[in-house]
Amino acid sequence: MYHHDSIHMTWYPIFLDLRGRKVLVAGAGKVALRKTKGLLEAGAAVTVIAPACDPAFDQLDVKYVSRKARPADVKGFALVFAATDDRGANQRLAAAALKAGIPANVADAPAECTFLVPARFASGDIQVAVSTGGRDPRIAVKIRDAIKRAIDGSAL
Repeated sequence: MYHHDSIHMTWYPIFLDLRGRKVLVAGAGKVALRKTKGLLEAGAAVTVIAPACDPAFDQLDVKYVSRKARPADVKGFALVFAATDDRGANQRLAAAALKAGIPANVADAPAECTFLVPARFASGDIQVAVSTGGRDPRIAVKIRDAIKRAIDGSAL
């Protein structure tokens, strides 16, 4: 398994064009729902694999597969989000993605991620993303919100 040493790791920030790109979200709880909504806003073609899903998924334009995600499921996707409630399953999905050369994000396990999702917001053409390298996402959200208030209160 690939692990980042967060003390010495410097993440490279990047914005991706996901329009029409296939993205896998394994899991269908609240965390997976939040990630899926952001992916759909970016135009991604999202497949969700989970044995059961939050009812809010019914309103989303996703391909839904009703079963547990398996490592072989990562094939053919541009990105993988492992957001199940099963730590072992998330680790196996991330390992399969890494082996296939597919970037993976593991909910609540930044050391197992090959990319992180920052706290972000958009205001017109401005998009702001804040990350703490996975150390404290709550701080990133507070910083994002402070920047958002500053931008919303300015005459940009």
